[in-house]
Amino acid sequence: MNRKIIAALCCTALVVTLTGCNQAKKDKEAADKVAALIDAIYVQERTDKTDEQCAAAKKAWDALTDAQKELVEGENADPEYFGRDTGDASKDNPLNQDGIGEDEILVVSFGTSFNDSRAEDIYGIEKAVQAANPSWSVRRAFTAQIIINHVQARENEKIDNMEQALERAAANGVKNLVVQPTHLMHGAEYDELSAAVKKYEDKFESVVIAEPLLGKVGKDASVVNEDKQAVAVAITNAAVESAGFASLSDAEKDGVAFVFMGHGTSHTAKVSYSQMATQMAKLSYGNVFIGTVEGEPEETECENVIQAVKAAGYKKVILRPLMVVAGDHANNDMAGDDDDSWKSMFVASGAFDSVDCQIEGLGRIPSVQALYIAHTAEAVKSVKKK
Repeated sequence: MNRKIIAALCCTALVVTLTGCNQAKKDKEAADKVAALIDAIYVQERTDKTDEQCAAAKKAWDALTDAQKELVEGENADPEYFGRDTGDASKDNPLNQDGIGEDEILVVSFGTSFNDSRAEDIYGIEKAVQAANPSWSVRRAFTAQIIINHVQARENEKIDNMEQALERAAANGVKNLVVQPTHLMHGAEYDELSAAVKKYEDKFESVVIAEPLLGKVGKDASVVNEDKQAVAVAITNAAVESAGFASLSDAEKDGVAFVFMGHGTSHTAKVSYSQMATQMAKLSYGNVFIGTVEGEPEETECENVIQAVKAAGYKKVILRPLMVVAGDHANNDMAGDDDDSWKSMFVASGAFDSVDCQIEGLGRIPSVQALYIAHTAEAVKSVKKK
């Protein structure tokens, strides 16, 4: 081949290589910029710059090419932050309207960035509470600023945090405030909620915090109550129905075990999970097991639950969240494809013929909504007595 032709081809190859390298560098720089913007709003504290930061992160993400979006990686940032489809946000209602009136029920949740679950589970509870209390105004607050920022940045839906919701109530002239937590128990989130409300007590004529879903904790694993029984029956019935069985006993005859996965906590309230296991036993639900993502209490960690289900002889497993929302924990920690998800670990054990997941939160179950309504009613009664 002619030397000039060879030289020309080499030069062309070099230009292509350099162009490719330059483009790759530009792609990485653009992706890194977005990752930094996401990490900046992945925080638990709202500032006077939060609105601006949320908008900037979304604008920068939208400007990326599809290839650049796949390169987004930071301390907490990844392509799924903006890119994951979690459903239709328009079905939700942030319930942050003014014009509240004198009586308000503030429904407080940890929150979720999963749109479908937020609409079905959290908004489902809020709508049920509003329907049961037509003369009161129901409003919303989330305690997780990280989630509030995520929803705002991705969907432009603005949800009040606790301080914003309480400031809104005071500014609107609310006299009687009932706070209904959607939290499962009297744990760390409930304690933080109580502390936040206490700071605003003098702004209202009366303030009452209603019971969380499982009611009072009790001193040890043997203590159960009507609330825990109601939740145990509700979630088991829902799981059995979703699995297509006429009854729990029919599922047991088919070798099916139901595993309800909660969050877990190092708080003293972690005994609530042991109490739920006790409640299942008292109801003679032999093929129902309680686990937790955090593995606290110890008997609820995944490996111990796998051994318990295996020892009981069940060959089919159905996993379902023992959580108000079917959000990140349900979709990833429980039903995800990573090796450390509960589904993957149950499959990897080789002990079961099938492992299936029901990604449904507690908040969408009518009988669970009824329990929240009952707790709210007790709080409203105490307001009227003051």
